[in-house]
Amino acid sequence: MLFHSLNRIFAIDKPIYKHYMKKLFLSILLLALPLLANAYDCQVDGIYYNLIPKGNMAEVTSGDNKYTDDVVIPEKFTYEGVEYSATTIGDYAFNDCSGLTSVTIPNSVTSIGNWAFSNCSGLTSVHITDLTAWCKIAFSGDFSTPLFYAHHLYLNGEEIKDLVIPNSVTTIGDNAFQGCSGLTSVTIPNSVTIIGNAAFSDCTSLTSVTIGNSVTSIGAMAFLACSGLTSVTIPNSVTYIGNSAFSGCSGLTSVTIPNSVTSIGEGAFWECTGLTSVTIGNSVTSIGAMAFYACSGLTSVTIPNSVTSIGEGAFAFCRGLTSVTIPNSVTGIGVNAFMNCTSLTSVTIPNSVTTIGGSAFSGCSGLTSVTIGSSVSLIGQKAFAACNKLEEVYCLAENVPRTYTDAFDKSYPEYTTLYVPASSLNAYKTTEPWSQFGTIKAIGGSGEEPMKCATPTISYADKRLTFSCETEGVEYVYEIKDADIRKGYDAEVALSATYEISVYATKSGYENSDVATATLVWTDAIFTVTTPETPTSAKAIAESIPMLISAQNGTITVRGEQNGLPLTVYTADGKLLGAATMKDGQASIATNLQRGEIAIVKIGSKSVKIKM
Repeated sequence: MLFHSLNRIFAIDKPIYKHYMKKLFLSILLLALPLLANAYDCQVDGIYYNLIPKGNMAEVTSGDNKYTDDVVIPEKFTYEGVEYSATTIGDYAFNDCSGLTSVTIPNSVTSIGNWAFSNCSGLTSVHITDLTAWCKIAFSGDFSTPLFYAHHLYLNGEEIKDLVIPNSVTTIGDNAFQGCSGLTSVTIPNSVTIIGNAAFSDCTSLTSVTIGNSVTSIGAMAFLACSGLTSVTIPNSVTYIGNSAFSGCSGLTSVTIPNSVTSIGEGAFWECTGLTSVTIGNSVTSIGAMAFYACSGLTSVTIPNSVTSIGEGAFAFCRGLTSVTIPNSVTGIGVNAFMNCTSLTSVTIPNSVTTIGGSAFSGCSGLTSVTIGSSVSLIGQKAFAACNKLEEVYCLAENVPRTYTDAFDKSYPEYTTLYVPASSLNAYKTTEPWSQFGTIKAIGGSGEEPMKCATPTISYADKRLTFSCETEGVEYVYEIKDADIRKGYDAEVALSATYEISVYATKSGYENSDVATATLVWTDAIFTVTTPETPTSAKAIAESIPMLISAQNGTITVRGEQNGLPLTVYTADGKLLGAATMKDGQASIATNLQRGEIAIVKIGSKSVKIKM
């Protein structure tokens, strides 16, 4: 009954909660167990042992009296004329030794049993003489590490704060440094290939981790609850990030998951509330359940084309998320996947998706527009419930998807316009819950309002212009004008290196998008002639970086690779409208200029005329 009741109480699907509830469960379990009879073979200098005559080995165990104060386990001891080596600390060996303040563990110990140090609440320090030997200890699991209570590890009398794993170590064992809150930094060398489960969990003072280029696996809960961790670089050698690996690392601000990683485990970045950006590599095929659950600081995420499934609750409660790009490779969106992402305003579910899980977008109260791809066949319970600002829904499936009747519960579909394929208009009008929509129109149908392509965005990188559009399957119609291409008769021409770009998106059955415009410009410094005697100045080199300028809704935005470059905007008659500095590759200045008016944009020493 005890096991059954506790399992029901603690069956909550949150990694850190489960982690600590497990600890509480085990503590209660220990109290519920009958007292074990103290059985030991011998006692030498206050330490109890079970002897293993074959090999002259011994296991440290519990005895008639509880261990107190400072306990030093010797590497070797003699009993009845035979020398033994202490190789194991057994299950429950120091259980309930609340008077134990420090323990010294010799290099001979290779394994520590379950609950060996459970309820050692007075433990303040652990002492070792060989870091390599410590990394190789097989910790059996729950409460097997004394660091869970002690928090401070001493090597030859000096506390380890900046931990450098020796080059002789290839694997950092499970629970090796769990709870070692005295650690502030960790350097893992190239010799290490595996970081074990919970290896550094609960190291709350840890601020930085350097992971060597040979690590292939980061174990489950490896850095769980390392709330002080602000940065971590995951090398290209890593293929697997375990369940809850960085869960509760609330200090992390950005994470790049390299192309070598194929799967992100369940709850891997659960409640990393400081996370503002995530880059997911192009080899990731699955994003585990609750992988980014409650990452409230996350504002945007691009899911690569390699991903085929988005797990249950993967981005749930990411309240700061304003945009998400779901690629055509995804076939299913899990239950609660984007639940309560209250800042999302629009979402496009690609044609590759066949199922949308229950409550997948429930509580996304900022959503005004949803596009559902043509292959969707099942929409789960409350999939779009409580999206009370929803204004328009586009469902491109010609066969009406099997949809739970409460899919749009409390989203007021009676005040929302539904756009569907013209050939299926009557089917949607007569099928619940689609028939609940106040207005149902055909996409591109005769006499009906056609769907309009989204306005494209223009980007420039690596000598290439790139156009993108939220509407899938569009073609781009663009025009590029070079300000330097003209006919004249002067003896001298001042080159501006300026391109005027305009583009719109078009698709059969859709209305053409609005035209997007931008100006691509290089500064004069790009033409500076350099010689060994007169090298180009650092400033001139900086100003030769290309800049992309766009003007929309009265705001002028400049994008480029040169941070720190000053930007100012003037009216055509020289009135200053605003100033900014390039930061994170971008700078924006809001103006009161209207459509068609002219602005002068000065970037560094280069001035460019822009039409709003």
